[in-house]
Amino acid sequence: MLKKIDAMLAEVENLEAHSAEDIEALRIKYLSKKGSITALMADFRNVPADQKKNVGIKINELKNLALEKINSLKAQFNTSDSDSIDLDITRTAYPIQLGTRHPLTLIKNEIVDIFSRLGFSLAEGPEIEDDWHVFGAMNFAEDHPARDMQDTFFIQSHPDIILRTHTSSVQSRVMEHTQPPIRIICPGRVYRNEAISARAHCFFHQVEGLYVDENVSFTDLKQVLLLFAREMFGEGTQIRLRPSYFPFTEPSAEMDISCNICGGKGCAFCKHTGWVEILGCGMVDPAVLELNGIDSKKYKGYAFGMGVERIANLKYQVKDLRMFSENDLRFLKEFEAAN
Repeated sequence: MLKKIDAMLAEVENLEAHSAEDIEALRIKYLSKKGSITALMADFRNVPADQKKNVGIKINELKNLALEKINSLKAQFNTSDSDSIDLDITRTAYPIQLGTRHPLTLIKNEIVDIFSRLGFSLAEGPEIEDDWHVFGAMNFAEDHPARDMQDTFFIQSHPDIILRTHTSSVQSRVMEHTQPPIRIICPGRVYRNEAISARAHCFFHQVEGLYVDENVSFTDLKQVLLLFAREMFGEGTQIRLRPSYFPFTEPSAEMDISCNICGGKGCAFCKHTGWVEILGCGMVDPAVLELNGIDSKKYKGYAFGMGVERIANLKYQVKDLRMFSENDLRFLKEFEAAN
């Protein structure tokens, strides 16, 4: 029996396996209930008494060696298997660079963050809208130029369905389902049928705000916009409001800020005026409140809207609007530090 055990020791010492199935087969062959080592242990009772001690030691040595060898093969196989799982053979050999947020997303998030700290809630709506929420509820006359095919993208099979030209449609949807107080900020993409150039695009991004409550005044609007301008462009920024016209506000104004490049002294960017226009605003026209189910005798409100691209131009001094939508990585990488 000792010769048989020595032969099996040498056999176990040289065991090899190439898969989990091979390892399991070895375990069954040597250590299962019907395995070779188990058979030796069962035959131990037939060993002469004077040999039992030596044979017992050898059988235990064989059993321990088989356990160690099989466990070693298992560990080796598991390590190589996990390495192969972690290795993606389709991955490029070059280091993978992490992506960054788009400059327009950076500006939009900053605008929303500023107004959120002033108590405004985020509101969003569909980009494919109906004529009522885009124009009718906003007090646009039936013959208003903005309704013309030259400015608006219409769905050919459904003339009443359009791509929204401004995010004011979100304001309308909120007002028709919510009674004041309402204080919302509405970011989103809008579409206009315009020729694409360095200064215009057929799609761009807006952020509009609306506040409706009792005793709201133009002074409240001016103070909020001043705080926004100084948060966005610096503490020393000044603002001025110029009379304007919008169908949904009365009185209406356009807001300029002191040029953040020359500090208001005058440069080519601000056309040597010292001022740069950034947004439109005004008190919500009572007709708009009534059209959306709000009592204009009890409530007043103000609204404002700005182009995200316009703010990005001022913040980052990007002169060509087309660069924001061309996905040029050389351009986008310039904003990695702002993320």
